[in-house]
Amino acid sequence: MSDESAETPDAPSVSAEDLHDRIRRGERVTLLDVRNRDEFEAWRITGESVEATQITYAEFMAAKARGDLSAFVADLGLGEPVVAVCPRGEVSATVAADLREQGIDARNLAEGMEGWARVYVPREVPGAPDDTTVLQYDRPASGCLSYLVVSGDEAAVVDPLRAFADRYVADAEARGVDLTVAIDTHVHADHLSGVRRLASEAGARAVLPAGAADRGLAYDATLLGDGDEIRMGEVALTALAAPGHTTELTALRLGDVLFSGDALFTDSFGRPDLERGDEGARDLAGTLYDTLRDRLLALPDETLVAPGHRTPESAPNPDENDTYTAGIAAVRDRLRIPDEKSAFVDRVLDSLPPRPANYEDIIPVNLGRESLDDETAFEMELGPNNCAVAADD
Repeated sequence: MSDESAETPDAPSVSAEDLHDRIRRGERVTLLDVRNRDEFEAWRITGESVEATQITYAEFMAAKARGDLSAFVADLGLGEPVVAVCPRGEVSATVAADLREQGIDARNLAEGMEGWARVYVPREVPGAPDDTTVLQYDRPASGCLSYLVVSGDEAAVVDPLRAFADRYVADAEARGVDLTVAIDTHVHADHLSGVRRLASEAGARAVLPAGAADRGLAYDATLLGDGDEIRMGEVALTALAAPGHTTELTALRLGDVLFSGDALFTDSFGRPDLERGDEGARDLAGTLYDTLRDRLLALPDETLVAPGHRTPESAPNPDENDTYTAGIAAVRDRLRIPDEKSAFVDRVLDSLPPRPANYEDIIPVNLGRESLDDETAFEMELGPNNCAVAADD
């Protein structure tokens, strides 16, 4: 649907940041989403306290044209206050204004789902080594998680997002340190990496797993092998090869903190079909089994998993400053990896959601083989993430 010709009448609005804060506090949130049904089903605002109703803008305006908007709205049974949602916050402003004329406490989500995609929230991860600070950045719209590690007078960022490259630099400067290292745990397929941007504009050293070269990496970077260290300040990040989601994926250990990328989430693990498609998914699922059983889930119980994504089902950890982290023992219990590799592989291949939007275009950009302007890049990664295998119920 198009917002281009919509009027934007005077209607109270709520920012995406304020809406996110309400959801995080567990306040009841009633959303009236006037995007098309397929847009709503593919990607929407979620949360335990969120009650979302979907109608199209055309349905709403048809009821208004018939003169029975009051009955139409009453049949929806909306709780108040209502927040109207559309792609860019334009037609939803009209809907919010019309609802207010019906006596309903309604607000408009400013900038719509595009505004929601710009929410980026940092929280400190407890358990880092002494004199080291770890911030987890959460992008609620996609579940992408990135990390800023500060030690001494240096900072490193793990799995940075291109859309927020300036944010990491500013947050490092606010702490009186220089951002010197930008690391990707693997070649991402769901979002545009910020590593190249930080290398070119902030002078950070670009770091990727050694296997990225085999996938066609086309820009200069330090390549990490299993067991290699990245020293910064008073600490070192140690590489731990963790293939399966991709062939080159490499996790990083910082004391008891494990930056697991897309190899392991707090309640799931990365899908194995984005690099080699259906043909290579079975072999990589077998590799993923070995990585989980023999490497990651075999780490000491005091290990804290700091993943590269959270799923829609993920809950913040109240024991870890409400970050999306979990102790490795709890993750083992949640995942229930079967003893037989074949059973695991079959389960994985039967549990794959739709692939991330535009992944075949995003990968070559992240390898440095193609370029995109910022507006196109931002639009390309809008939508659901879908990097995780569906959780086992």
